[in-house]
Amino acid sequence: MSLSQLYAPIADDMKALDAVIRERLYSDVVLIRQVAEYIIGSGGKRLRPALVLFSAGAMGYRGRFHLELAAVVEFIHTATLLHDDVVDESDLRRGNKTANALFGNAASVLVGDFLYSRAFQMMVGVDDMRVMRVLADATNTIAEGEVLQLLNCHNADVDVEDYLRVIRYKTAKLFEAATRLGGILGKADPQLEEQLAAFGMHLGTAFQLVDDVLDYSGDEAATGKHLGDDLAEGKPTLPLIHAMRHGSPEQAARVRAAIENGGRDDFAGVLDAVRATGALEATLAVATQEAERALAMLEGLPPSIFKDSLVHLSKFAVAREY
Repeated sequence: MSLSQLYAPIADDMKALDAVIRERLYSDVVLIRQVAEYIIGSGGKRLRPALVLFSAGAMGYRGRFHLELAAVVEFIHTATLLHDDVVDESDLRRGNKTANALFGNAASVLVGDFLYSRAFQMMVGVDDMRVMRVLADATNTIAEGEVLQLLNCHNADVDVEDYLRVIRYKTAKLFEAATRLGGILGKADPQLEEQLAAFGMHLGTAFQLVDDVLDYSGDEAATGKHLGDDLAEGKPTLPLIHAMRHGSPEQAARVRAAIENGGRDDFAGVLDAVRATGALEATLAVATQEAERALAMLEGLPPSIFKDSLVHLSKFAVAREY
């Protein structure tokens, strides 16, 4: 099932969300509008805001705040992308030039700050202290994850738990916040709210694990990024950690050197080691376990087309090729 098919139950809300995003992006400062509209309009799965809409729908919410909070989540995500691309010195995302490549690092960082502050203006408008707490905590945790990832770069001694901690902070936390927000809006009982939040956390973890696999096996036209980007930045992702643990001394040394030095000079050799040690299959197996844990968290939700979509998203997260 394609993502557009998955989004069918929230198609009208997704259109309405686009209108909210465009309205809330407005600024009298032309450069802010240019950069923000470029990054928002350059594609992307809109998965995190969709999770707000799906989880709110699964809990029977029928108001308008789900659109505002879905936009908030998208703005927070977009701000992290702007800052990420500056830190990583990336020049390609979703098949397009990154904002920093087009507009410069300073503009990207400052517009990212604008998106963060606009997101907080919007969440205040919802006038719910729990909503504000969830989003404030998530934003802070994401920032911690970014710093942890920076500290781990070029460190070949990062272990699996260190790596998974970065994923849970940097990526899965916003997934978790998105699904929890739907539960809060729908006034889910505490147990169901926690299950929705856990669903988001496990789904986000699975999603990032598959991204890490695609960095060594994806089609560049489909993924919209260069193969080996993580290796070029010296990021010790799970496929590399597995290859070092299970490869020959020569393979382990090769991967270690690539992480410590960064760049793509030995990408072919590292890719051979990753394939020979079954690192991609092992990483996909961990992603599948996370997706199964996510599915288990949906058992207490009442039947609905929104719950069905969350089930399908769990499967899509692992099966996708982009």
